[in-house]
Amino acid sequence: MNRFVTAERALRTAAPYELLDAVRRVLVEQYAARSAELFMVDYGLTVLQPVSALPHSPEPLPVHGSTAGRAFAAQEPLVEPDRDGLVRAHLPVTVRGDRLGVLSVTLPEGELARNGRAELCEIAEVLGHEIVVADRDTDLYLQARRKDRLTLAAEMQWQLLPGCSCSSPEYELGAQLEPAYAIFGDNFDWAATADRLMLYVTNGMGEGIEASLLTNLAINALRNARRAGLSLADQAALADQAVYAHYQGRSYLSVLMFDFDLATGRVRVVDAGSPQMLRLRGGTVERVTFDAQLPLGMFEETDYVTQEFQVEPGDRLVFVSDGVYAVADPKGEAYGDAALARAIQSTRLLPAAEVPRALLRELSGHRGRPLPDDDALVVCLDWHGR
Repeated sequence: MNRFVTAERALRTAAPYELLDAVRRVLVEQYAARSAELFMVDYGLTVLQPVSALPHSPEPLPVHGSTAGRAFAAQEPLVEPDRDGLVRAHLPVTVRGDRLGVLSVTLPEGELARNGRAELCEIAEVLGHEIVVADRDTDLYLQARRKDRLTLAAEMQWQLLPGCSCSSPEYELGAQLEPAYAIFGDNFDWAATADRLMLYVTNGMGEGIEASLLTNLAINALRNARRAGLSLADQAALADQAVYAHYQGRSYLSVLMFDFDLATGRVRVVDAGSPQMLRLRGGTVERVTFDAQLPLGMFEETDYVTQEFQVEPGDRLVFVSDGVYAVADPKGEAYGDAALARAIQSTRLLPAAEVPRALLRELSGHRGRPLPDDDALVVCLDWHGR
């Protein structure tokens, strides 16, 4: 383990923008590696973008159709032969379930036989943690994620998000927004403690910067209330007041709020608008409805009431915005519950982190064109229970 400790120390002491150089040096010196490349997944979850200096940058790799992409999707290390006794190991770079990319290392095959695979996986994990910390001080890794230019509204929204996936022993979460490079209002947020998971699914209002500003105000108001230890209903009331105080009812937004008890599976919910939830249980998909309450900021001093329901181990919950269930095909027919239920059934074997992107691909086929007219948001929660 001495060489792993060397790698860990090198990453922890490297400058934020020199993490790849640091891990390369250790892999060459300690593992006889011939090369090492870091690929970050792009915002659309379609390609793995290289992190390296131009003009010597390798080509981006497709998530669907490459060995590195399969390692990313499966979250398992994959090894392929290279040349002259060398192999190329593709190692997922993931932090607590949040999938960042892949570290691809070319090295002698014998190195993998000497417990090398396990150590390399741990190095990739440490690299992921250091990238998350480094993002506070450098734009290098955020820039690497972009295969296209983000709109300003999309830039604001992605900075507001917690990540696109996370996991714990009790649950797995995955989420995705479309169009990834031009979103403006839809949003999701989550926060966990030892006992609870709070999840928020937001359906924004308006377009462009105005929609993003509205969502930023509401999400930060909800976070402020949550971090003050307020109940779910009081969080909604505080955010409602903050939005109304600024917009006076001219703009408002819909949000579906959940407070999961990790020990019991009991869930408190506030339904303040249009996002919807479907549940896959025992092979059956059904929409779960709640008592609809007013969107945040529509009227002054709205009172919100929580409801309760129960999740069971094995449940899959899928949350969607109106940009999913209301989208129309070229003939004007809405996607609707039936098509959405079929799509959830067809993706039941995928892990939660892969489901949102798969559902959005199905939706693109229904829409008949690559880019939507409205934001589309999908969040998937797999409940394992304690």
